[in-house]
Amino acid sequence: MSDDGLEVGTDGGSPGERPEQRITRNWNELLQELRVLQTGVQILTGFLLTVPFSPRFPDLDDRQKTIYLIVLVGSVITTCLIIAPVSFHRMLFRRRQRPWLVKASHACARAGLACFALVSALVVLLVFDVVVSFGVGVVVAVVVLVLFISLWVGLPLVSERHSSRRSM
Repeated sequence: MSDDGLEVGTDGGSPGERPEQRITRNWNELLQELRVLQTGVQILTGFLLTVPFSPRFPDLDDRQKTIYLIVLVGSVITTCLIIAPVSFHRMLFRRRQRPWLVKASHACARAGLACFALVSALVVLLVFDVVVSFGVGVVVAVVVLVLFISLWVGLPLVSERHSSRRSM
């Protein structure tokens, strides 16, 4: 393990890559990932902010309004998590804190992804609850959450196991 807390040789870098180069590359890759997520989260949050002003909002029952508020707060928390690295960078710009910046931003990105998956499943729950029924909404939301976990966690773990077996 290097002094920046990142394992050498496990992050896709070239063998001759210096630690400063690796940190810069990791930061740039992380920013690209966050840009993809940021657009979707901002669109979702913006849409959610308009929902109470729609004509059917008063027709929602208390449970549906509670789910809506949980989804809204979750979406705002997700937005905060994925935009936090920009603030970190702005506050620490040119202070030679990039290793910490990468670690903290990585943690925010992971938490932001988890929140986004949960918020997405809860949005599906709310829509199905309004359109079909709460029971169907729960089932579909669980399926959506399992899909997120399978693709975002399970598939990379399977790939990692497969590649580690090849290198033995």
